[in-house]
Amino acid sequence: MKYKSVLFGGGVVIVIMGIFLAYYVMRARIHEQAASPPVSQPAEVQSVPPEGEGEVPTVEIPTEKQRLIGVKTASVATVPLHKDIRLTGRIEYDEQKLTTINTKVDGWIERLYVDYTGRYVQKGEPLVEMYSPELLAAQQELIHLRAWDAPRTDDALDAMVASDTRDLRDAARRRLKLWDITEAQIRRIEATGTPLRTMTILSPITGYVMQKYALKGMRVMAGERLIDIADLGVVWITADVSEPDIELVRRGQSAQITLDSFPGKVFNARIAYVYPVLNAETRSARIRFSLPNPTGMFKPQMYANVEIAIDLGLRLAVPEDAVLDTGERQIVYVDRGDGSFEPREVLCGIRGDGYREVLKGLKEGELVAASAVFLIDSEAQLKGVTPLPR
Repeated sequence: MKYKSVLFGGGVVIVIMGIFLAYYVMRARIHEQAASPPVSQPAEVQSVPPEGEGEVPTVEIPTEKQRLIGVKTASVATVPLHKDIRLTGRIEYDEQKLTTINTKVDGWIERLYVDYTGRYVQKGEPLVEMYSPELLAAQQELIHLRAWDAPRTDDALDAMVASDTRDLRDAARRRLKLWDITEAQIRRIEATGTPLRTMTILSPITGYVMQKYALKGMRVMAGERLIDIADLGVVWITADVSEPDIELVRRGQSAQITLDSFPGKVFNARIAYVYPVLNAETRSARIRFSLPNPTGMFKPQMYANVEIAIDLGLRLAVPEDAVLDTGERQIVYVDRGDGSFEPREVLCGIRGDGYREVLKGLKEGELVAASAVFLIDSEAQLKGVTPLPR
């Protein structure tokens, strides 16, 4: 028991001595740091006065750190720019070759030659036969005027009556023509003296029946649509161009068109029209191409891939990755040498071939950071380095 008490007392003494020793060591170090002169630290942010300019803020990235984060620089240069605009188009009818068949008189359809949608019709082919009391009365009038012959005398009154009769007969013929009775049908009426009970409506064009509203036996009113016919010898391809690219497309520019239905085939076309109205929902404008379709291989509502190659000419540009777009400003980091980068606000234009056009803020020959720009900007943000107002 006595042996254990001695050991316990010795341990307490050792602990107390250790505490005092640590206290004196820490105090000695504090006095040593206070006596030594302060060591100057390199400034993280410095102002480099470039020749001919005022002081500009820069952020310093040591060479070792640049290699570590992968910083590369590129020269501001005037380069030829090209841009490929790829769009999804759709085949549509040629609106200039759409025809609606209707009638200019009231009546009833007694016979329907075109009885289904999609039917191919030739120009001059009969479409419907229609009975019209009004048309029948006009034919009777022409027959009576044709049958009546004025006496051939030298009397002035008889001559006037004969002239009026001819005028009435010509007016009756014109009325029938305005109601789409053909010249051959009118001659037949005059030759036989028998009116046509029904009027046959013929197709004015060659094409396909796109819509059929007429039914056998139905009553139709003057001007009512009966049949829509489309000539598919030429089709349109329309596509939507996004708002930033609208100013790049022009009428007459060439394009290459491909369709999934014909793999490996490329069709060349030119922009036939640029629509003047912008779609408020999609923020795009429509453009239109025309393609000949003699065999009917292009069918409306097919999808097409449209590629427009645009030559933008020579432009002052930097690599696209060199520009940091914050949404409010466009910033590049100009290499000032010795590991210093100047954040500078610029004004950029169009993109093309991996480059970004520079409209304002840079001069040809300057070096800019072309990679790891986000990391450089993060370093600048941490150190409070911001570009000067433009």
